[in-house]
Amino acid sequence: MIEFKGNKFQNTRVLPPIKALNPTQAQYLAALRSSQQIVVLGPAGTGKTWIAATHAADLYRAGQIEKIILTRPNVPCGRSLGFFPGSLQDKFAPWAVPIADAIKERIGDAPFDIALKRGDIEMVPFEVMRGRSWKNAFILLDEAQNTSVAEIKTFLTRVGENCVSVVNGDVNQCDIQQASGLRRMIDLIRAHGLPVPVIEFELDDIVRSGLCAMWVRAFEGEGAPA
Repeated sequence: MIEFKGNKFQNTRVLPPIKALNPTQAQYLAALRSSQQIVVLGPAGTGKTWIAATHAADLYRAGQIEKIILTRPNVPCGRSLGFFPGSLQDKFAPWAVPIADAIKERIGDAPFDIALKRGDIEMVPFEVMRGRSWKNAFILLDEAQNTSVAEIKTFLTRVGENCVSVVNGDVNQCDIQQASGLRRMIDLIRAHGLPVPVIEFELDDIVRSGLCAMWVRAFEGEGAPA
């Protein structure tokens, strides 16, 4: 049952808290609860994106944030956003599907659609990010290894008051032919001792499936586990 009050909805579903499946996920969840900005690194299948999207949905349900901002660099495999019909939002939407699905699981399909129409959930391509400013929001930058240094600077300087932002990626899977903005951000955090936790998942932290872990290991040159 969904009850609307003002511009917000109240969903009567009682959901279990997000459960960590390994110590690194527990460290990630602790950082989300205590830090305004977090960097999360590691291979596919470790829950980097799912945990961020689910936590964002919980904050939104609880009224602790007003918006969820989703973004990622436009570096698809051999195809650009321009090949897809529709508005810029329509073109960007296919890349946000994994994040949107995780949020829908937490708040429900109908509340998600309403939040999207009202602008409470917004997908923001880098092409339209300059000049924006966000406050009272959860902001997720996915696939951050594919940002340039200039792009990640633009992203980081959009974040305003009362925000939680997650910068998420795998520096070993960079698809751009220039310096990675994510790598530069990590270097700056470490060089200046900035108060931004860097959570690093390893191959042993993969939870998606045994097949996922097997193939990640194979492509990393370690071979399938015995």
